[in-house]
This record gives sequence, C-alpha cells and structure tokens, in this order.
Amino acid sequence: MRIVRRPGAFVCGIDAAMDVIGGKWKVLILWALNERTCRFGELRRAVTGVTEKVLSSHLKELEDDGIVHREVYAEVPPRVEYSLTPLGLSLNAALEPLGLWGREHIYRGAEEAGVGVDAGGGIDTGVGAGAGLDTGVGAGADCEAEPQVVAGLGRG
Repeated sequence: MRIVRRPGAFVCGIDAAMDVIGGKWKVLILWALNERTCRFGELRRAVTGVTEKVLSSHLKELEDDGIVHREVYAEVPPRVEYSLTPLGLSLNAALEPLGLWGREHIYRGAEEAGVGVDAGGGIDTGVGAGAGLDTGVGAGADCEAEPQVVAGLGRG
C-alpha cells in the first residue's frame, strides 16, 4: 500500500497537488478518463507511449489517492474498467486552466516561429492531415482519441 504524506508534510497546495499528479503520464491518464470509463487497453492506446508497467502503477497510485475508481466485474475473462471519482473530476476541472495556458503558450511560440494555427484548434505544420496539436486537459477527450504530436512542441 502506498504511503500518503500527512497534510503538514506539504510546503503548499501546489506541493500537495503535484504529489498526486506528478509524473509524465498521470495528467494524460486523467485527460483520457475525463469523458468516459475506459478499460486498460483503451487507456494504453489513448496514452500513446506509456508502457503497461507504468500505466498500471500510475493507475494504482491514482486509485490510492482517490482520483480513479477501479471496477472489477466477475466475468470470464475478468473485465476491469477505470473511471474518475468526483475528486478526480474536480482535479480535471482544476487542471483545465493550466491546459488553456499551455495551449496559448504553444500557439504564441508557434506564431513567433512562423507556424500557422488552424481554425480547428491545432497547429498547422503543413505536413498533412492529423499533424495538429491538442493540448486540452479534460476538454472533450475520449479514450479513442490519440493525442497529436508536432515535432519540437511535445504531446497534446
């Protein structure tokens, strides 16, 4: 079982929040679970690049923190589904302004670099369809959506 620090052990609220969402993949897991319940394989496809081991450990940590609910169905083969708890939904709502800031920051950097921004909310790199960037945390995501990557700008 994961050891959770006592409230007095945190320096500030940001420190406490980062303890829950820290790591490369946790925010993307929250983003993928925002719209609907997902099975493990769906999450693995939605969070491109995460390994099964890391996804499994992050889901366990988020479950221990009360952010993610894990539902096991007594079927053969067993079916396990993950969803956000009310606390997880409130965390996604708190992360939404950060996603908006990130989107504006990337757009500003793209405009300064001379890369056009398309009307669909992505960055037009001129490379072809599907090369846009979506950085919205909790903004209409589903587990089938693949975050887009633009060279040099990171993941959405």
